[in-house]
Amino acid sequence: MIPLRAKPDRTEVSIKPTTPSSIASRLTGLKWSRIGTELDAHGYANIGPILTRLECETLVTDYDTDNVFRSRIIMSRHGFGQGEYKYYGYPLPSTVSTLRLSLFPPLAEIANRWESMLGRLPRFPSDHASYLATCHAAGQIRPTPLLLRYGTGDYNCLHQDLYGDLHFPLQAAFLLSQPGQDFTGGEFVLTEQRPRRQFRAEVVPLQQGEAIIFAVNHRPVVGTRSVYHVAMRHGVSQVRTGHRHTLGLIFHDAK
Repeated sequence: MIPLRAKPDRTEVSIKPTTPSSIASRLTGLKWSRIGTELDAHGYANIGPILTRLECETLVTDYDTDNVFRSRIIMSRHGFGQGEYKYYGYPLPSTVSTLRLSLFPPLAEIANRWESMLGRLPRFPSDHASYLATCHAAGQIRPTPLLLRYGTGDYNCLHQDLYGDLHFPLQAAFLLSQPGQDFTGGEFVLTEQRPRRQFRAEVVPLQQGEAIIFAVNHRPVVGTRSVYHVAMRHGVSQVRTGHRHTLGLIFHDAK
């Protein structure tokens, strides 16, 4: 039976007027020790409210601005589910770029700790630009941040966001719509599979502007004899009514 978890502290960050520096300061002010502990224990952490309602609505409005994006994906054409999403092109919008750059350093610290737990040398630099340089040298040059749009009846199948040989082990998703007002249903779903066990699923409730950090592919788990990998996947349950938008931040680029 899955134990009940404490609700995230939604007073951790004081929301200020929108500027790249104010968004960065909100992320710096998070309790990263708590976030790291939750990621170790569960493979995900709700980091509370980061984006204001206006910031969310601005990103949603951008969906219909084609020159912001490099490609559009209709999920049903590829068996991914129903709905659609668009990958941003470079240069990224300032809000998206700031979130990606500011989240990377504390997440790289957690990722390197995970590498050490698995008996590997830390391999992630402290700044995102250096990591992107490594991706680009390996031929992974296409930006991966994306904006997802779901309508009534849409959903996202369980998946992992792997776009090449290199991948950063953590990613983030920001809910841009308000549950119960803009849409119903459409819950964020995570599954994990430990060796010789059935899949375990967990539904993570989010409010508008909140973000979840979660494992891209595998996470380390301390067992009785050793540390082992747990495979994780994520998706979105069916939207019952309305429209749901999400900003996805992936820190490796794609081939």
